[in-house]
Amino acid sequence: MPLPYSTNPNLQSVPVYQPGRPIEEVARELGLPADGIIKLASNENPLGPSRLALAAMRKALAQANLYPDGNAFYLKQQLAAKLGVTPAHLILGNGSNEIIEFVGHALIAPGAEVVVSQYCFAVYPIVTALFGGKLVTVPAKNYGHDLDAMLAAITPNTRVVIIANPNNPTGTSASREDLTRFVNAVPDNVLVALDEAYVEFLDEPLDLVPEIQSGRKANLLLMRTFSKIYGLAGLRVGYGIAHPELIAEFEKVRQPFNINALAQAGALAALDDTAHTEKTRRGNARGLRLYGRAFRKLGLEFIPSSANFILVRVGDGQRVFNEMQKLGVIVRPMGGYQLPEWIRISVGTPKENQRCLDALKAALAKPEAAVLPS
Repeated sequence: MPLPYSTNPNLQSVPVYQPGRPIEEVARELGLPADGIIKLASNENPLGPSRLALAAMRKALAQANLYPDGNAFYLKQQLAAKLGVTPAHLILGNGSNEIIEFVGHALIAPGAEVVVSQYCFAVYPIVTALFGGKLVTVPAKNYGHDLDAMLAAITPNTRVVIIANPNNPTGTSASREDLTRFVNAVPDNVLVALDEAYVEFLDEPLDLVPEIQSGRKANLLLMRTFSKIYGLAGLRVGYGIAHPELIAEFEKVRQPFNINALAQAGALAALDDTAHTEKTRRGNARGLRLYGRAFRKLGLEFIPSSANFILVRVGDGQRVFNEMQKLGVIVRPMGGYQLPEWIRISVGTPKENQRCLDALKAALAKPEAAVLPS
């Protein structure tokens, strides 16, 4: 029975985001013990949160009956000091996904163009459609951003161009020189939203914060997260760095108390635990080298990654994903990203990585089910 009232017409073109499957869901579906399943599907930190963050969250639990600081004063102060900006340059979000939604509220009106790259993060098209914008998708170059083509795609109707560096789901990254040239070439009336969720995994990331702090780039927004390098994906803490006047516009649409008290405590403590982030970075680099060697030995095409995951071509990605699930290993099929022959694997612990490779080999060795005639 249809609803007796109409809904927002923009919703007709909005797909539902499909995250990596949770361990508990796979356990229920396949009848497997949850503690025997590993998840390498959502680019999470296999080390978990730092000990400092865990201790801070346990302490914060005692005041869970109280509303959190709606402005996250101490977290903003610490972030500002770390980045070399003022708190007025910062906006906090329920994950960096909410920062992307702030962009939609502030800049994407019906008919406004948003330029993205082929194989972009699924949330960019979703937010564009939600606000009635027109998505302009530029073909990828070697599975990454074709920055020259994206620049050429900007028209007088363009309001936002979104770039993820490194890119999810492909793991590609733009050079410092190319990215600098692109940011400087984009017209001042177009916002460059640079998604840096994985920036901490780059060996020599381009630091564009001084361009914002100095006021030279009022059309630049950097979006970052505590979900990856800090291991706090379950808390949902992201942040944006931009000109204070743009931040002030975002504050108008930010929900009250969007960063809960545990999240604030955990994120604040995590900022101080540089040993944990360095251990994460080293382990990730080892894992990427392991997967690269294994894929070459198996004769599988893969995309060298600058993030904490790797994309590999396996034939029928959905079939391989299903077979690996039966063996208790959750990865990510890429059919929803126009890459049906590929799966994405998050880098785990050494033990998890080896188990994943064993499951992949078993899935590839298993013959495909015969297709019966209709």
